[in-house]
Amino acid sequence: MATKRMNVLVYSGALTQEAWRTNQNLMLSGNGSTVESVRHCLYTLRRLLSPNYAVIPVTGDMIIKEPWTATCAALVFPGGADQGYCNTLNGEGNRRIRQFVEHGGKYIGFCAGGYYGSSRCEFEVGDKLMEVIGDRELRFFPGVARGCAFPGFVYHSEKGARAADLKVDKTVISAGTVPNVFKSYYNGGCVFVDAPKFKNQGVEVLASYTEPIAVDSGEGSAAVVYCKVGQGAALLTGPHPEFVFLGKPADDWSLTKPRFASANLEPKPEVPGFSEVIKTLAADEKHRMDFVKACLTKLGLTVSDEQNVPSLSYMHLSSSRPSDTRQLLSSLQHLIEKDEQQENFLRDENDTFHIIKPSSWKMEDLAAALPLQADSKKSADQLDGSSDRIVDYNTVTKHIVIHDDTQPESKSTPYFNHRAFYANLEHYQSQLPGSSTFGAHLLYGEVVTSTNTLLEKNTKLLRNLPQGFTATATVQVAGRGRGSNVWVSPAGSLMFSTVIRHPMAQMQTAPVVFVQYLAAMAIVQGIKSYDGVRYKDMPIKLKWPNDIFALDLEKAKENGGDRNENYTKIGGILVNSHYNTKEYIAVCGIGLNTANAAPTISLNQLVQLLPRKVEPFTLEKLLARILTVFDDLYARFLVTGFDETMEKIYYEHWLHMDQIVTLEAEGGQRARIKGITRDYGLLIAEELGWEDRETGRRWTLQSDANSFDFFKGLVKRKL
Repeated sequence: MATKRMNVLVYSGALTQEAWRTNQNLMLSGNGSTVESVRHCLYTLRRLLSPNYAVIPVTGDMIIKEPWTATCAALVFPGGADQGYCNTLNGEGNRRIRQFVEHGGKYIGFCAGGYYGSSRCEFEVGDKLMEVIGDRELRFFPGVARGCAFPGFVYHSEKGARAADLKVDKTVISAGTVPNVFKSYYNGGCVFVDAPKFKNQGVEVLASYTEPIAVDSGEGSAAVVYCKVGQGAALLTGPHPEFVFLGKPADDWSLTKPRFASANLEPKPEVPGFSEVIKTLAADEKHRMDFVKACLTKLGLTVSDEQNVPSLSYMHLSSSRPSDTRQLLSSLQHLIEKDEQQENFLRDENDTFHIIKPSSWKMEDLAAALPLQADSKKSADQLDGSSDRIVDYNTVTKHIVIHDDTQPESKSTPYFNHRAFYANLEHYQSQLPGSSTFGAHLLYGEVVTSTNTLLEKNTKLLRNLPQGFTATATVQVAGRGRGSNVWVSPAGSLMFSTVIRHPMAQMQTAPVVFVQYLAAMAIVQGIKSYDGVRYKDMPIKLKWPNDIFALDLEKAKENGGDRNENYTKIGGILVNSHYNTKEYIAVCGIGLNTANAAPTISLNQLVQLLPRKVEPFTLEKLLARILTVFDDLYARFLVTGFDETMEKIYYEHWLHMDQIVTLEAEGGQRARIKGITRDYGLLIAEELGWEDRETGRRWTLQSDANSFDFFKGLVKRKL
């Protein structure tokens, strides 16, 4: 049984997920897509598909080499130049994309992505400088994509941009509120030639240009087409309906109605009439978004009420003993500098932090501590709330409020009760045999980029943080996962990252690679010992090397029994390490569906399966429990290594023992999983021969080089 498809991948060319955000001035990413188009894709799709899907950028290498297809709901190619796509993906990349769609996946191609998804591209034929002609490998639309539909296109310019009128065919697209006509941003896109003639091949024209076309469009003037492809489908467009132009700041901020900013195209005096184009498109924003929603629904994606992308909030630094916060701040003092206004800033490799000391923090300033309308060119505290720009979160100053005389009040952190967290932490710590440090210092923000990024990517700060320092959040806007994955992090998820300073002297007896296994064990044990033995029967298991799985109620109803195939992913672990003289500094990030109903299932949906009635999990108490179990396991690990006792605890909740798998790297050889090695946590697989008899040959597989597709029984090689 396949895993749930919860990723929507947006092709960003050669730029990685983080790198494309730091190259905002580049028009082209290097392999076809424009940074501007990628930003609009991410922004709009996150608004419309969150929290049911993670919408994230991916590179060509990821598409060619990584095992993305099983968890991908849709692959999106934004605007740019489709020759760049061909240069990167012709051959193996396109073979994987085509196969993905034929087996039930979805492809969305905006503008250049529309050309790319057709059987043939004919662009500016006859223009010696601009002409691009050639067949394309994906062939989702069986005909020709011909452009430009309107004259005047110039690369890297808005001179050919216009607000194109599109007429919708409501006989083939009717989900939700669909407009009869709407205006869409257009700049260099195609018309799908003779599209109505391909109806018997699964092509439907969703919208057509209403104005005269500059090229021969054959029958009709199709601007947006839907193409049935095997068990999947493709949505191809000539214009850019995904581009947004209108900011809609909310009257107040909450997790369900945050402020946001959208448009990043500005009037350009050197381009006559472009300011009017923006005004026209802004006035028709609702109709355009209604059309995009209907298109996504037609593809079979679950569209949410618009989840406006929230702005970053202030963060709060506190400790179980407030005096320890003062001590921590003192240890960071050499990194802090003052600006002209005598404000304190810590400028690190990835982020700049504004340190708000207690003397400058007043309770009447509380309202200002709520998330801000952020502009990528300004510090958040300089804004007047009128910005309408897609935010580059890396350039926004992050504000940290220091609480060194008391713990944060519920008024300042309404979605996280610090007093409840520290009370539960103290209760659980009292049950441990030795001293405990995990969770003693806490950095919390209602909306942050990523708890892992805040710690791991800011090495000046990281190297001065104490053992067990933990960052947590209510909502993450750029959560990180293994490889190209990003864990969906809506409100209700437990998301945190903990600093572990691992001594180099103990690397032989206690290798740092086991931190991910200890974290997985801590999550399961923390859940099952949340309140004595009342939660011990929670149906939670571990998947090698770093995922948490839970019984899927719907699968169980369909299949019956308590077989492993009925389990689905509800949590993940990401560990990144830095070498620092005599130690490794590891940042262990954890995401766990706790109280959120999407994108899969959550712990609070599973409590109904317990034999006794219990209270739902709270994030504060569960965080405290997992941290104290993690602390205890890690302390024991430093003494004993991953010994027989540790191994027994790990296998008690493991999904894989004696599972028969296919080893991709060994030419499809069948093998039986027998555990992990105690020295470096390698996966042990024993070769099977005739009638699945053991041959005596054994493989040990690294987690960083292999990916385990549990449901297909396949261990894939990662290149």
